[in-house]
Amino acid sequence: MRERWLYAWGLGSVAFGGASLLVPLYIVQLGGSAVQLGLLAATAAGIGAPGAILFGRLANRITHRRPLVLVTLLVGGVVLALVPTLTDITAVIVANAALWLVVGSIAPVLTMLVVDDAPEAVWDERIGLLNAYQGYGWAAGLVLGTVWPLVGRRVFDTATVTPALFWLLAGCADASTVWAARSLPRSAPTDHVTSARQARRIARLLSASNRGVKTATFAFSPNRLYWTTRGLHPRRLLDRDRRPPALTTYLVAATLFFTGFAVFWAPLPLFLTDVGFDSGTIFGVSLAASAASALLYRRVGTVASRVDVRLLQAGALAVRGALFPAILLVAGVGGLALELGIAVVGLAAIGVTWAVIAVVGTAIVTRLAPPAVRGEVLGVHTALGALAGGVGSVLGGWVATFGYAAAFGVAGGLVFLGAALVFSLRALSGGERTTARPDGAQSADPPPVALPTDASEAGRFG
Repeated sequence: MRERWLYAWGLGSVAFGGASLLVPLYIVQLGGSAVQLGLLAATAAGIGAPGAILFGRLANRITHRRPLVLVTLLVGGVVLALVPTLTDITAVIVANAALWLVVGSIAPVLTMLVVDDAPEAVWDERIGLLNAYQGYGWAAGLVLGTVWPLVGRRVFDTATVTPALFWLLAGCADASTVWAARSLPRSAPTDHVTSARQARRIARLLSASNRGVKTATFAFSPNRLYWTTRGLHPRRLLDRDRRPPALTTYLVAATLFFTGFAVFWAPLPLFLTDVGFDSGTIFGVSLAASAASALLYRRVGTVASRVDVRLLQAGALAVRGALFPAILLVAGVGGLALELGIAVVGLAAIGVTWAVIAVVGTAIVTRLAPPAVRGEVLGVHTALGALAGGVGSVLGGWVATFGYAAAFGVAGGLVFLGAALVFSLRALSGGERTTARPDGAQSADPPPVALPTDASEAGRFG
């Protein structure tokens, strides 16, 4: 595999990582409401799912996939250059939806590009390499947003600082387009990923690869959603004999707490702005929260193999449910430095809880799902996260119109309800224990397909 195009994609990921938070902050700058932030987050979360399925199926049938990547990067550059010229919030929401449509849709195509013409023995290495490049690029975009206010104010006037950052990110996407056009392989693949077995293999590898800042920041993974639903057979899931009551209970719990997560993140940029944080500070807080998740995934897997997963998951959810309304303390202590310290510590702690919830949640679904429908159940788990992210974002924006205390309280309440349901599943405390894999995921014996759901997570702002 010629790796030069991965550098190009990493540069494009800088643009997308920065845009993931810059667009919500721009809407706040325009005077946007919590409802509009919720709509922004909901459209970004939901539009990538159908696009990923469409692009994935298209890419599996055509001989040349490089145009799909080039179109994604080109659209990203155009949208990022256009957004700072828009003053209508609805237009910004539509533009943002277009951006995340192509970014979410291209994920399965990138996976196909790195495994094409390669023996399955090296797929793990290639997928991990792709994740590393885009993860580092995404993190660099957040770092750029953190330092930009300090650098940009020395070069541009106050009114131009934010548009200049948009144009800088657009320049990254444009340069990435040119670089990718020169470096993407031109030859048609000789082997397509078509079989259900190959799809399951890729799904397992996506789970096993180290999760980086991007995974802990994006609303959910359209790539994982595509691969987990490749072999979905809804009729088999309708058979009650294949759907134990404990599994149904956990899926209901997951829907509740995923919704609660999204309720919290949707109005958060507006809350932090109202506290008095500038855009660079909010970028820094987001990066701290995301990094806390990314750094702990592997360690969580080791701990989870030694303790009761029911208590660990319920405990992590309960802590997160308490932290959501507790974030209101940021606005009540007085003194910007102290408020910033509380925000960083609080959101980093929320990021830690996500690392636990993501890894242990996969293990729980894996344990509860009957082997005959395990793949379908994991796909449903992923899809529920995407759906809950969209619904929760809209709900969070609407509830925030009654006050941040109401929004964060509802978010915490939904998470507590989910935690209570998880705690009630005493079947998880007995029977077969899970073993942690080196990547932090867990598996039972025989080894299942472990696919963590990135339904909502630390650092997710829109």
